[in-house]
Amino acid sequence: MLKTSIPSLREQQHPLVRQLADTIEEVWQRYLDLQPYYLPAELGYVEGRLEGEKLTIENKCYQTPQFRKLHLELAKVGQSLDILHCVMFPRTSYALPIFGTDLVGGREQISAAVVDLSPLNQDRKLPQVYNYQLKSLPIKEFSSPRQLPEWGEIFSEFCLFIRPNDLNEEQKFLDIVESYLEIHCQQAIAQTPVTPEQQLEILKAQRHYSSQQRQNDKTRRVLEKAFGPEWTDYYLTTVLFDSPD
Repeated sequence: MLKTSIPSLREQQHPLVRQLADTIEEVWQRYLDLQPYYLPAELGYVEGRLEGEKLTIENKCYQTPQFRKLHLELAKVGQSLDILHCVMFPRTSYALPIFGTDLVGGREQISAAVVDLSPLNQDRKLPQVYNYQLKSLPIKEFSSPRQLPEWGEIFSEFCLFIRPNDLNEEQKFLDIVESYLEIHCQQAIAQTPVTPEQQLEILKAQRHYSSQQRQNDKTRRVLEKAFGPEWTDYYLTTVLFDSPD
């Protein structure tokens, strides 16, 4: 059973952050057999200072038969910055893409909202069963699309990266993320393990995914200002974007 700490950091954050965090956990509970995932105690709840303001990070991690790690991170910098980060890392024995979603913004405006199912195969394409379902979603119907970073070649053609301009677009983004999650969880529980040869390909692709994500200079700069480079490297490689053995 998944338990939410009370009070959760989300109660102090932008409404879309709170709604998305609740939605992610609700979908996980509905479809997956959640089990505890070991996370060093000092990394579950972290406090620091960033340019004179309090920085708070809350991490929750789980595992399932299909996923080696489900990670939901919430972060807050004073009253100026709210962050949600979520990644679902499949076990290498399952041919599944990596689900990821992020929100970044202040109390009044979300400046960046992204969701994707990143493929983990050599041709960088999602399985047809994903394509068929994702094509029906209104991912092109946003007024302010944003450009992916240079290291973003890991993302799929269905990656949605936007700045929601009003409550209607925020709700539409929330609905799309929920659809991505439901499709992904439904496919995951229907999967059977792959061959050892396929596992090696998936392992290599997951390592590449994490390596590319760690190139995000914005994330690194914020963490280094608050906690220093050594702790930042530890956090990036242990919590945010670790690689499977």
